[in-house]
Amino acid sequence: MKFFIDSAEINEIRELSETGLVDGVTTNPSLVHKSGRDFNYIVREICEIIDGPVSAEVTAIEAESMVAEGRKLAAIADNVAIKVPLTWDGLKACRTLSSEGTMVNVTLCFNANQALLAAKAGATYISPFIGRLDDIGLDGMELIQEMRAIYDNYPDSFQTEILAASIRSANHVKFAALAGADVATVPPQVLRGLIKHPLTDAGLASFLSDWEKTGQSIL
Repeated sequence: MKFFIDSAEINEIRELSETGLVDGVTTNPSLVHKSGRDFNYIVREICEIIDGPVSAEVTAIEAESMVAEGRKLAAIADNVAIKVPLTWDGLKACRTLSSEGTMVNVTLCFNANQALLAAKAGATYISPFIGRLDDIGLDGMELIQEMRAIYDNYPDSFQTEILAASIRSANHVKFAALAGADVATVPPQVLRGLIKHPLTDAGLASFLSDWEKTGQSIL
């Protein structure tokens, strides 16, 4: 599974990228608003840090304007992926931009039929919002399983990658991986939390204590 960081905070992205575990970044208008910085500059700076895809979302709602915004954002760097909403206009824009060789991330997916349409439109990534489905009493992981089954039925037709979004916890990441998601886009705190287990901490403390008693040094 690939890990994308869901953030527009440059320092967090830079710090996590140094682990070698980060494959890309996703942003959205809400994250940009939270950062308080210029959108185009943020995207450019992230692309200088991350070699993988950096998703930048359009704000237009009509296809022609989405394409214009997408082309402008794609010109920032070769690794920009354009995020468009899962609407008819978004799918039209996806078809146009993807036919021009631009990576497209179709976002705000909430059912398998939407995912099927996005793949038909040539989406590079499809973003099911599993956390928001859970919020209204549905099963976000069931959606990923359905999408995986549909895409695997047509391996010669669909190359769209499933990007599990709206992830809230380490369990979301685990279950998304088990369901077959290609990518998890995670807030920085969730990625950091994946490594934590109390038995790991206790075991390390025990080893270090015993090693100190030997009075030895490796270096």
